[in-house]
Amino acid sequence: MRVIVYGIKNCDTMKKTFRFLEDEGIDYDFVDYKKQSPDEGLMVRFSDKLGYETLINKKGTTYRKLSDEEKQQLEDEETALSMLIQKSSMIKRPIIEFSDESLVAGFDPESIREKVQQIG
Repeated sequence: MRVIVYGIKNCDTMKKTFRFLEDEGIDYDFVDYKKQSPDEGLMVRFSDKLGYETLINKKGTTYRKLSDEEKQQLEDEETALSMLIQKSSMIKRPIIEFSDESLVAGFDPESIREKVQQIG
């Protein structure tokens, strides 16, 4: 099985994800937001499947540095997705896409294993 992993390479959570996938023998392609910025189509697709609120990494420094006004804008899907495109480091990491086009957001080994077993 091959999956697509979206995120930022120099992130501790991403490093854990890569190590986990390699240890589990799961082949993956990696899309680095710093080299290939997410576009509106990708963000809308993620939002449709996960909900836009799930895409926002509220634990990271990018989110914490936002003004109250900017945080307020994240309450609307359209402005939130636009902001995530502009500030890709604020997107929850990783987002893993499976061959059936289902997604897992965040590093959750059990959910990843479960998806791999379901899809085969």
